Amino acid sequence: MAGFFDKSSIIAKPGFSRWMVPPAALCIHLCIGQVYAFSVFKIPLTKIIGVTESGPQDWSQPTLAWIFSLAIAVLGLAAAFGGQWLERVGPRKAMALAASCFGGGFIVSAFGVWTHQIWLVYLGYGVLGGIGLGIGYISPVSTLIKWFPDRPGLATGLAIMGFGGGAMIGSPLATGLMAFFRTPDTVGVGSTFVAMGIIYFLFMMIGALIVRIPAKDWAPAGFDPERDGKQHKLITRHHVHVNDSMRTPQFYLIWLVLFLNVTAGIALLEQASPMAQEMVGVSAAAAAGFVGVLSIFNMGGRFIWASISDYIGRKMTYVCFFVIGMVLYWFVPGVAAAGNIVLFVLACCVIVSMYGGGFATVPAYLKDIFGTMHVGAIHGRLLTAWSAAGVVGPVLLNQVREGRIEAGVLPADAYTTTLHIMVLLLAIGLVCNLLIRPVSEKHHYQGDTSNPD
Repeated sequence: MAGFFDKSSIIAKPGFSRWMVPPAALCIHLCIGQVYAFSVFKIPLTKIIGVTESGPQDWSQPTLAWIFSLAIAVLGLAAAFGGQWLERVGPRKAMALAASCFGGGFIVSAFGVWTHQIWLVYLGYGVLGGIGLGIGYISPVSTLIKWFPDRPGLATGLAIMGFGGGAMIGSPLATGLMAFFRTPDTVGVGSTFVAMGIIYFLFMMIGALIVRIPAKDWAPAGFDPERDGKQHKLITRHHVHVNDSMRTPQFYLIWLVLFLNVTAGIALLEQASPMAQEMVGVSAAAAAGFVGVLSIFNMGGRFIWASISDYIGRKMTYVCFFVIGMVLYWFVPGVAAAGNIVLFVLACCVIVSMYGGGFATVPAYLKDIFGTMHVGAIHGRLLTAWSAAGVVGPVLLNQVREGRIEAGVLPADAYTTTLHIMVLLLAIGLVCNLLIRPVSEKHHYQGDTSNPD
């Protein structure tokens, strides 16, 4: 079995269609994207003992909130530390590990539910599941970029779109399974965890079985790297070792670009429902529908913006994110004050599409700057920007909003200061993006790129 998972055993034979690789990536991302739907478990998990209502022995919502936070934190760490290992062993072994950890995390969590031991749920969904999330998120990236050097944005956009859409599958699946397993004595969460763990493991393993890597000298028909390099000056024909990438200003500039773009977008996503209710006065039901629409734009933006970047370049795509974002964040409070619900929704949808687009475009940006040799490992380390933004964005928005309300400002007007702060953050991101230049020759890798250190 060791040979089956070995990197050398998945080199594609002549005639293999590269279009088989995006479905393999989607098998992974559509599964791990379930993490965005974890909230459907929160209320049932507060009724494990009480069943019909929360009892004194049941877990509280603040206790359960740590499960999701832990999973996202471990995602960033696993991606950062597992990226170089992934490049060495290949995508099949990494995908199999991701499937085992993510699926196994559900099984361990089920035992935590059945025995009412919260630490087992933290260990299962938070730690093991988080490792599966991190390794699974980055495992298809470098493979897709190597198969699609002519359209890296489209390829990574297809896969990462799946992560944004995973909740659209995971939410109804979890709800339906809990209803199926529910009895007068149980809310059905434990059995649902087992079923989902098995289902996700099998689908992720299908991706691991399908995936292939191109032969060393393979290139798509008609692809001319010299022509692409002339069209977009930032596209390099050289490669940078993952450890050397950390010594370049380009890595930290792109880290800030991703961090600032995600900080602005995730703050809006986290507070979307209260914002809609307080700023434009819609009902709770309408606000829930608004959140659903945002998730569609989050998913679609990953594919559309990443595909556009293949034509206008990654740097110009981020210029669009920051410039359009600054305009929209500045005018959203005025649009809301005027009671224009349609323009408010439209502006928020475009903002969230660029939030998703930033995730999908950045792997191709890294490929342009650092080459393909260690792009998966570099991408993994860059994802620490996501972890940081996931804390800073929501905290910044909530703290400033609460401070304004305490100062006597109406809730509807309390978001104005925060949204204008986002304009400043995006302006800083624009400057960082404009400062990005090709990597200095001293950082170019001089060894055998097919078998790097």
